Amino acid sequence: MAVSGLFASETLTASITTLAELVDVVQSHDRAYVRYSEGPERDRDSSVDTESGLTLPGLSVNPLHPEEWWTRPLEDWLARQVCQYRELQHKNPDRFAWVLTGTEVGRGPDCEPLLREVTPIARLDDRLLEEADRRYKARFRAGQGPED
Repeated sequence: MAVSGLFASETLTASITTLAELVDVVQSHDRAYVRYSEGPERDRDSSVDTESGLTLPGLSVNPLHPEEWWTRPLEDWLARQVCQYRELQHKNPDRFAWVLTGTEVGRGPDCEPLLREVTPIARLDDRLLEEADRRYKARFRAGQGPED
């Protein structure tokens, strides 16, 4: 059984296969997020800050709704957000990307939203992840920082 308040539901049956479908999902929710993990059935506890060892008050996620300053297409924002933590899947093939909603209860050490009362929406299909990766690499200076 999930930790009380962590999940409103644990069911994850739908799959999103294209960025266009993801746009529709994001636009149909007040707030939507992406998470890379082994899924809601395995996310029994809150996230842990691996550097400090501290348990966080919710699940660590990445926002799918753009900030007000974002003036580029929504598909660009989504591609970037989906790709930001994809290395977690590369390091652990049991992890996958899934979309969820929930109540923000704080921020993690990387300023990421932390959620409780989570409701899973859908898993991101590998076809969508590849499309997002292509778009991210084509439209951004992917991986570039101020010192690069």
